[in-house]
This record gives sequence, C-alpha cells and structure tokens, in this order.
Amino acid sequence: RKFGKRHLNFNRKFLLFRHVSGFMDVIEKAVEILKKNELIVYPTDTLYGIGGNPFNEDVVKKIFEVKKRANVPISVAVSNMDMIKKIAFMNPAALKFCEEFLPGPVTVVLFKKKNIPVLLTGGSEKIGVRIPDNKIALEIINRFGPITSTSANIHKGKNPADIETAKTQLGERVQLYIDDGKCKYSKPSTVVDVSDGKIKILREGAGVIK
Repeated sequence: RKFGKRHLNFNRKFLLFRHVSGFMDVIEKAVEILKKNELIVYPTDTLYGIGGNPFNEDVVKKIFEVKKRANVPISVAVSNMDMIKKIAFMNPAALKFCEEFLPGPVTVVLFKKKNIPVLLTGGSEKIGVRIPDNKIALEIINRFGPITSTSANIHKGKNPADIETAKTQLGERVQLYIDDGKCKYSKPSTVVDVSDGKIKILREGAGVIK
C-alpha cells in the first residue's frame, strides 16, 4: 500500500488515516499518540477497537468515558505469545489453545499477573487477551506494546465493522482513526476461558472453536 498526503484528512480534534495511505505513516502516528496516553481507533479482524495504554489507569478511565460505560473488564491485544506470558499465567492447555487459534478472532481468558491494574479487569482476577489477525494492529503493538482491545462503540451501540460506524459514535473523543476498510469477520470475537486448563466458551462470536 502506498500513502499520500491527499489521503490524510485533518480535523481540529482528530486525524483520519485512510487505508490507502502509507503503512508506516499510520503506524508511526498511532504509536506517537499512544505514547501520549491518548486513544486511537484501529482495525482488527473482528471489529474496530479502541486502543490505549492498558497499564495506565487514566487511559482506562478515558476509555470508560468514551464508551459511556464504567467498571467493565477490558481485554488486551498483543502481537505474540511472549507478550501474553508477561500479563497472564499460561497453563499447558492454554498454551496449546493459543498456538492453535491465535492470531485469530478469539479472545482468551486467563488468570492475570500482579502487574495488571485492577481497573482494567473490573476487579476480576482474570484478563482477556487476543492476537488480532490484522497487519496494522500487529505492527502498532510490535512497536508500542500491548494495547486495549475493546470495540470502538458506545455501550450497546452498533458494532463498528467499518470506520464510519466507529467515528459516528465516538467522534472527537478519539485522536486517531485508522481506516482499513470493512473488518474481515465484522462481528465480535469468540471469548474462551482456559484459565483452569479447560475450554469454556463464554461468548460465541467470529471464531469457530472445535
């Protein structure tokens, strides 16, 4: 993909990068904003997500405000297994499951490690993690580190399968929107709890678990 400045729409409060823009321009801008503890909307294989620093409680609070819903668990997007092991406990069954289904449209629930803010998990001892099958998302995470993975909509709002649906709901409360076209699955991920070594499907979604 080639980027040109004519594909960058500047607004007083936020930037919208079209998917036809330059790949590295998008990545660099996203990382720059994340480092400032601001929010981005980024593409995944399921739905567009709100990305922010999951280890900063002020950022987590900001996401709650944007989504108009507080004190609910927020999952984390990572780009590899090593990142998962730094934030959650991985039992043998969970490791096997993740190796089979990630990257992909599945959120895996595991016991969290002590370095994870209580606010992020809504007081739970568990955390949801996923590796989205999307080149832009993975490159942002490779360069910045883990980011939040929660759908880019307000509470009970329309699923953001495209950037316009996200932008209509969130508006200028987000600093950067990255348009990568319609999401591959265009539905939420399947959520699977493997924290105790057994597979328990908590939510049926895009991923097919057999």
